[in-house]
Amino acid sequence: MNSINWDNQQCEIEGVIEALEQAGGDVTENFQGGLDVGNRVPITEMFHNTALCPVNVHWHIGAEHRSEGQFDENGKSPHLAGVPLEGESLQDARKDNGQGKRYGFACHHYKADDVKFTKPYAWKHCTEMHVGETYEVHCPHSSLGACGTVHQYQSPFYDGVFCNYEESAGFAALSPQDIANNIGVESQVFTVVNDEHYYYPDLIRGMMVGDEFGKNVGKYTGSTTGTSRDNSVCSNFKPITWQVDRKCHLISASSFDKMCADMKQQNDDMSGDLHPHGARELVATNLTANNLVR
Repeated sequence: MNSINWDNQQCEIEGVIEALEQAGGDVTENFQGGLDVGNRVPITEMFHNTALCPVNVHWHIGAEHRSEGQFDENGKSPHLAGVPLEGESLQDARKDNGQGKRYGFACHHYKADDVKFTKPYAWKHCTEMHVGETYEVHCPHSSLGACGTVHQYQSPFYDGVFCNYEESAGFAALSPQDIANNIGVESQVFTVVNDEHYYYPDLIRGMMVGDEFGKNVGKYTGSTTGTSRDNSVCSNFKPITWQVDRKCHLISASSFDKMCADMKQQNDDMSGDLHPHGARELVATNLTANNLVR
């Protein structure tokens, strides 16, 4: 699919919105996006109940989405994740987390006097990771991927979502709704702790469900994310379905390290996704689809 133009585009030209809906947006239950997308809707079934399969997993430092009271501008984390030092504004701290990556929203779990948020962990497989930080895990899915084969997981995920799509058919043959029906991303936000009570072994397989996991999921259509896009420069890879767990969960550092170990075992080289990526700024309301399923 290399001939398809996924280059970013200007969001607006002379005051007219030129891009389709973007992500990550606000998924708070009472939020309403301001971009009218007509009859376009997200997939409402959980992906594991559909023909879509996971084709990649990666994560961002800080949440790219916003869920009020769970991961938002009032969250807390160690300084490397954006908590300002004395005399430093929160805005300045979040521009650079010490690794040259923009930090997103933080969860509310972090406590500086609780050892599980501060005790260092000896990472064996993941890199640039820190206990106490907030990370948003993305698991792209596709019904057009190499599902059920050794090529299912690929990095970058753009390589995996159209494996079984015939380029000769022409990308124009897929309508925006077709894309949203066949490509999606599961998103779940975690605060990493050094505590084995919070160990879960299968993060690579997608959103965790059960108990409080995946219980309250916001669904909408948007785009790919990442720091090459903002509210002036938009992603041209759209519209895809997003399913975002609104709750921030605690998870052990060993769970992330197990995921990275699993990634290293895939047929494709996933080394480019063994570290957190930077977080795109929250998408403006006028670029966020008005089809959030509550």
